[in-house]
Amino acid sequence: MSSPNTPDRFNEEKATYTVRGSDAPDLAAGVAAIRNVLKTLPARPGVYRMNDARGDTLYVGKARALKNRVTNYTQVERLPKRLQRMVAQTRGMTIVTTNNEAEALLLEAQLIKRYRPAYNVLLRDDKSFPFILLRADHDFPRVQKHRGARRAKGNYYGPFASAGSVNRTLNALQKLFLLRSCTDGFFKTRDRPCLLYQIKRCSAPCVGRIDQAAYGELVSDAKAFLAGKSTQVQAKLGAQMQDAAERMDFELAAVLRDRLKALTFIQGTQAINAEGVGDADIFALACKHGHMGIQAFFIRGGQNWGHRSFFPAHTADVPEAEVLQSFLMQFYEEVPPARNIFVDRDLPEGEIVEQALCERAGHKVAVSVPQRGTRRRLIEQATRNAEEALDRHNAESTTQAKLLREVADLFDLAGPPDRIEIYDNSHIQGTSALGAMVVAGPEGFRKGQYRKFNMRRAETVAGDDYGMMREMLSRRFARAAEENPDRDGDGWPDLVLIDGGRGQLNVAKSVLEDLGIEDVCLVGVAKGPHHGREGREVFHLMDGREFQLPVNSPVLFYLQRLRDEAHRFAIGAHRAKRAKAIGASPLDEVPGIGPARKKALLMHFGTARAVRNASLRDLQQAPGVSAAVAQQVYDFYHAR
Repeated sequence: MSSPNTPDRFNEEKATYTVRGSDAPDLAAGVAAIRNVLKTLPARPGVYRMNDARGDTLYVGKARALKNRVTNYTQVERLPKRLQRMVAQTRGMTIVTTNNEAEALLLEAQLIKRYRPAYNVLLRDDKSFPFILLRADHDFPRVQKHRGARRAKGNYYGPFASAGSVNRTLNALQKLFLLRSCTDGFFKTRDRPCLLYQIKRCSAPCVGRIDQAAYGELVSDAKAFLAGKSTQVQAKLGAQMQDAAERMDFELAAVLRDRLKALTFIQGTQAINAEGVGDADIFALACKHGHMGIQAFFIRGGQNWGHRSFFPAHTADVPEAEVLQSFLMQFYEEVPPARNIFVDRDLPEGEIVEQALCERAGHKVAVSVPQRGTRRRLIEQATRNAEEALDRHNAESTTQAKLLREVADLFDLAGPPDRIEIYDNSHIQGTSALGAMVVAGPEGFRKGQYRKFNMRRAETVAGDDYGMMREMLSRRFARAAEENPDRDGDGWPDLVLIDGGRGQLNVAKSVLEDLGIEDVCLVGVAKGPHHGREGREVFHLMDGREFQLPVNSPVLFYLQRLRDEAHRFAIGAHRAKRAKAIGASPLDEVPGIGPARKKALLMHFGTARAVRNASLRDLQQAPGVSAAVAQQVYDFYHAR
């Protein structure tokens, strides 16, 4: 039986087996459910998902022989306590068979990223990595920062560890190779050079200051630089500068000199000496006090393209090498693997990992533990960075834990809150109104769980802050109560902060009372008397109390940061909605009218009102509009 949530590439062979039992955790019931699946399990490679009574995924695993691997879960006395708890919650399994173990490893990582099970090691950092894109769909290619799907034609260079790393490299490319960074639309409309030309960061191809052949040579040099051939570029620039000086073209020689200086500066700012390494990703793991951190360096063409620290979740009782292996497979779900991957320890299934990454990358990928030379020094440097980053993370976590304990004391919570939700509204005189929910926890903001609420109920009056808050909270908690009536897991907040005073708090309180929810702590956060940021916020509690905190209180700073994040998210979502509304047209409502025909009608008639008032004959005479389309537009506005 097919599972609709399984990737298409594995649709040829799969089977799903589900057994339901009682909802309460019961080790015997969990073992019985697993044994029932074992009756029909094949001894083939594949992936299995442990599901609880609601069908939520508890764990995703892969196996060379499914029957043998799943059998181990019935021998509970040999399982660690963590897996015993998982078995006790298991009431069903989903099985997907694959052609080989490498495919199973790839699918396992994909499903872990999708379902984020409670018993798998999880890569918590869900931010995408930036790349540099040198486009190839224009006579004068543009260089730009890129995130997301690779739909544009061109050369992609990366990943870079951060936006800062990619911005520094883009600035270097502009100084060195004078490539344009403007959009095609901006390029077309220029009749004189822009500021970037004046500060020697663009060669102004838009107004013909450089021809296509010369610009193409700059592009070739940029590609060589990004491929790690900076010494080759340096030698070429040096020869050109010498030639210009000999021809007494001192202005050109000065330009080339400045470009050489920029290249020398970039070479001197490489914090990591990776000469001779080529393209490589370097990973080292540190473990202290039960917490694990992983440091990643990205080397491309012998150049350091930045580094980033990761702190995987759900690592308790999991061997360090297994954590690193699971991390790598999830990491390369989104990022193309380098040809060389250096790690600080042997992986449990290193050969299978190599095979899987080769399949994903489409070229040979080598995973190794360097023992000597430059590569070993890089591993040692990554290890030091991993330990230092973990120390900082643990110190910050300790501070965060202290803050959450103080928040619990401040608002009389049973314990430090694991999930805090903050709500805010945004609109301009009722237009483009929406509500926003921001979520925070011990690890910081959980941006993947932020939500926007478009106001769609008839009784919600545009611009009515109370009505908007009522609709947003009633929709959010009614759905939560329906999906998770037991209020377990991560779906229910321990604390709800409302951006507003007593009025907004009373609205929120009445919504929860109507839904029969009485155990969620609500707090209103109102600005001070002058609506400034001087720390005079007033906190309104459900029992009628209100108070202010000292202006230098760490808890006040933390609560302000939560409130400000909700405000930032709400404003950003409102602006995006308003911008979309500005670009909307009454012609969008006409069925069968796409962007091209809409543009043709507007270009011919001038306004949407003129289109609406036009006769059928006038519509038929518009260029690019057929008789059938003209009839359709006319009928839409007049056949009523």
